[in-house]
Amino acid sequence: MKKITTTEQFYEIINKPEQSLIKFDASWCPDCRRMDMFIGPIEEKYNQFTWYEVDRDALPEVADKYEVMGIPSLLVFKDGEKKAHLHSANAKTPDQVTTFLDSYQA
Repeated sequence: MKKITTTEQFYEIINKPEQSLIKFDASWCPDCRRMDMFIGPIEEKYNQFTWYEVDRDALPEVADKYEVMGIPSLLVFKDGEKKAHLHSANAKTPDQVTTFLDSYQA
């Protein structure tokens, strides 16, 4: 998973025609660290997405704009548009994440 560190980089990535999956998290977040333990194989399986991560605290204006109220959250973007959003309350287990990704229609 590639890190996004600037607002400019974020907008450059989401405006691409490819599907980007962006995980919003924070270093202090225990649920984010738990997700880190299981996300690797999911990232490999769902390789139709280019995977990125953003520290919500480093880019709060981006998180606010895209309604990231809790972390970890997974957002899918394509051509600058948010296509799907898995909110933190539903992103606690591998099954929840894979169900979200299976149900997403490009």
